[in-house]
Amino acid sequence: MLSRLLTSATLIFHIIFATIGVGVPVMIAIAEFMGIKNNDSHYLLLARRWARGFTITVAVGVVTGTAIGLQLSLLWPSFMQVAGQVIALPLFMETFAFFFEAIFLGIYLYTWDRFKNKWSHWLLTIPIMIGSSASALFITTVNAFMNSPIGFDLSDGKAININPLAAMMSPAMPTKVFHVIASSYMTCAFILAAIAAYAFLKGSRGAYHRKALMLTMVSAFIFTGLTMVAGDLSAKYLAEYQPEKLAAGEWHFETESNADLVVFGTIDENNEVKNAIRIPGALSFLAGNSFDTEVIGLNEFPEDERPPLWIHYMFDLMVTIGMYGMFIALLFLGLWIWKKGNPFSKPVLWGIVAAGPLSMLAIEFGWLYAEVGRQPWILRGYMTVSEAATKGDGVGITFVLFILLYMILAIVTISVLIKMFKNKPAEAELEKRFKEED
Repeated sequence: MLSRLLTSATLIFHIIFATIGVGVPVMIAIAEFMGIKNNDSHYLLLARRWARGFTITVAVGVVTGTAIGLQLSLLWPSFMQVAGQVIALPLFMETFAFFFEAIFLGIYLYTWDRFKNKWSHWLLTIPIMIGSSASALFITTVNAFMNSPIGFDLSDGKAININPLAAMMSPAMPTKVFHVIASSYMTCAFILAAIAAYAFLKGSRGAYHRKALMLTMVSAFIFTGLTMVAGDLSAKYLAEYQPEKLAAGEWHFETESNADLVVFGTIDENNEVKNAIRIPGALSFLAGNSFDTEVIGLNEFPEDERPPLWIHYMFDLMVTIGMYGMFIALLFLGLWIWKKGNPFSKPVLWGIVAAGPLSMLAIEFGWLYAEVGRQPWILRGYMTVSEAATKGDGVGITFVLFILLYMILAIVTISVLIKMFKNKPAEAELEKRFKEED
């Protein structure tokens, strides 16, 4: 249990920085592209300021990512003894992708205004985006393998007939990678939109913040749509390959077609669902694009192989926040385009501010659903979590030390970011740049 708690705490903390690391480079590239294309200094300043804050989160992400690698070996030695041989290739490639991103990020940061052709500097964002998204691809490939392991045989606790490329192409890989990358883009767009909206509420209502809000909300709308498509494909994957996870997440116990989608509610010890909203036939449609699709019930599986039923709330919260994000993006853009209301009214702006942290929570809820929904397996069908965990002592003190480390990192990160931008308004920085250019 201590090993599970420590790994969970590390992942919950790291995923904040991993998400930012994947999504923010895309937003920087979009802002700089708009700035060069339209010869607009506001968008160029957006890219500069976002890049400045991004470097801090990258540094912390390196620390927490290293902690995950360390804990895999220390806390889950039996798992690494088997899976490490099979899935080492994407773990290595993830490291290569990070260094690829880091090299070009350094060049990007130190070459502002050093090219006669501004597009030359923008081109540096492409390898940064490729590196960050490739990191997500390779590490998510490892997680996909844990959910749907292929590419090897297990004999007397040892992996044989290993095919690393086949292991990387597990059935879970396409939908998981798509979902992770799309949701990272969406979350970062909403976080940056929330910062701009908060500045608006505090009185900064110039062109810079208007453009920031418009750019981020259009991006959030597009990426939320992609995330919804990814979520739909993920549900269809679960229905076919991990039906016990889908059934536990939806409190679906009996195999049937025209199965209802259960939203929130409560469940008692007899698995009786109460106070829930039922959407007739929606689960069958989600599983196979037809109300006649048969959805396997949880009762088809042995009790010791059923995921915990509380993951139902993780699924519902993730989807609810996604729907909220789409609603607030549509509301803002609708008011902007049709000019029948004020997109910068306080209720709308506070709604956008809320969408930032809520989107990050949706990422957390989604990963809790993904990881706890695989229980009791660490390597589905091959090895349980209890079989994989270390039998050594000292996990308790290690847990305390890592929690202290994460607390320190969180405080330092927030303090540095506040100091970096506090009392340094964008308008003053823009005016200073104009004077330097003159």
